[in-house]
Amino acid sequence: MSNAALHSPKPHPAHERIVEAARDLFCRQGIHATGIDTILAAAGASKMTLYGRFGSKDALLREVLSREGADWREVFFAAVTAAADNPLAQLTAIPAALDHWYQGGRLYGCAFMNAIAEHDKTEQWLRQITADHHRMVLAFFAGLATQAQFAEPEILARQLLLLIDGANAALMVTNDPSVLEITQRNLDAVLAMARRTCQG
Repeated sequence: MSNAALHSPKPHPAHERIVEAARDLFCRQGIHATGIDTILAAAGASKMTLYGRFGSKDALLREVLSREGADWREVFFAAVTAAADNPLAQLTAIPAALDHWYQGGRLYGCAFMNAIAEHDKTEQWLRQITADHHRMVLAFFAGLATQAQFAEPEILARQLLLLIDGANAALMVTNDPSVLEITQRNLDAVLAMARRTCQG
């Protein structure tokens, strides 16, 4: 074990409880609808602890989104990669990977889209953290598309992200997992068209 690992600070239990409570409540109830007192009651923590460790609700939201994005990418990328042993089949498995994330009834849509919808559209830090998340997702898709020898991997990556954003929005509105069946049909059509463009 490295010296850095030996001396790195361990997460404070109250810090973790506050982040996880806020994450759950922000997703289920909305950010503005969730007051600080509700978060503290769910976390079993004090206002002094929350403001001492985060400083503001926006700073807490920033950490929640960072955690949500990292967890989503880890679970989603792993599910796509594990679905098959070739990149084309992995891309085809995107709706199944989304379903894997949403198992257990967490049909709350995309945390980043929800946060932007609730905030001032000029809030730059929020747009930046969302753009960073999208950039990593696009890079993952473009990498698979390049391996699958699509002619325009970056364009295809953007098409796939739009499909996911649409599915997330529809899941949030309808709470209906069958949205992913339509997403699969749309995805198959997009990949087929991209494949014909590649072969042409």
